[in-house]
Amino acid sequence: MLTKAETWLKNALDYEFNDVRLLELSLTHRSVAGDNNERLEFLGDAILDFVTSEVVFRAHPLAPEGDLSRLRSSLVKDTTLAEIAADLGLGEHLILGSGERKTGGHRRDSILADALEAIFGAVYLDAGFDAATKVIERAFGARLQNFPPADELRDAKTRLQEWLQARQMGLPSYELVEVTGQAHRQQFSVSCSVSGVELTTNGSGTTRRNAEQEAATIMLAHLAESDIE
Repeated sequence: MLTKAETWLKNALDYEFNDVRLLELSLTHRSVAGDNNERLEFLGDAILDFVTSEVVFRAHPLAPEGDLSRLRSSLVKDTTLAEIAADLGLGEHLILGSGERKTGGHRRDSILADALEAIFGAVYLDAGFDAATKVIERAFGARLQNFPPADELRDAKTRLQEWLQARQMGLPSYELVEVTGQAHRQQFSVSCSVSGVELTTNGSGTTRRNAEQEAATIMLAHLAESDIE
């Protein structure tokens, strides 16, 4: 008889483990004493990079390396993986320590993304590369066929800088406003300002870079809406 997690995986990704212990380990967060899914996540991350690299390479035979890298990054970034994991209902099957359970760890993007990659790594160990590839393809679905235009994947800071330079405006300035939270779960707040523009935008994220990107995204949207020439 299949366990609850095995039944979920069979329904969600049409896969059954030969060694069910690998599935259990892939769902076990480091907040639980003993073995956890970090090593499997490391392996799954590498497999996912290879599979998505090949998909992007074949789908865009004329694209330069930079565009291919951005397309791959859009597929394997934490937010995309977390969305996929949430859509699959993975969070309900995570094995978390009491602290993570109480603070909603089953909904946290980083935990969901890591667990999904750990599952890919576990499938590889359980049945090999072809099996892992099939599971990845099922998990991603249409995301592996429907790609956004490559020029839309440039990061927000780059797009903001290019927008300003095209109009001979000064470069944006980013300032760290605040860092909150414990060392392993910090939240950064960053402001973005542009000379000659009255608005200052703010972004937040689990890294300073992510916070800067969010602040730049908001600033770029404001400038484009204002249609400054």
